[in-house]
Amino acid sequence: MWQGVMPRLRLRAHPPGWPPGMTPRMAAGGVAELKLGHYGKDGIEVVTVEGKIDICTAPRLRELLIDLARTGSCQLIVNLDKVGFLDSTGLGVLVGGLKRVRAHDGSLDLACTQERILKIFKITGLTNVFGIYQAVDQAIAARKGHR
Repeated sequence: MWQGVMPRLRLRAHPPGWPPGMTPRMAAGGVAELKLGHYGKDGIEVVTVEGKIDICTAPRLRELLIDLARTGSCQLIVNLDKVGFLDSTGLGVLVGGLKRVRAHDGSLDLACTQERILKIFKITGLTNVFGIYQAVDQAIAARKGHR
């Protein structure tokens, strides 16, 4: 059994020239950027996503999907064409959003042409869960056909 005194950790101040709140990850160019937007088209709310959907950014997408469902927008299309990275947290947010809108007889379809993102949906079997289309207009046309 260890019987020593725990050494004190020294907290370092930010290196000179770093703005408050800057982390080493940010300084190395690893800022977790995610741009979100949404607009209505033909009675369907289109969510635009640009950047990385990971453990740091996924909560923002989750909140947007929750807010849209809460305000009655339950016919959703999420455009993933400008997403450069998607991890399991992001997948969980999309599945959670789908469950939320389905509880209100809604839908959540995806628009994506990026093979690296589509591969994630294929490997996980989520291509059988989500409607996945090559373009937003294609997804809207398919959704209008289901009404």
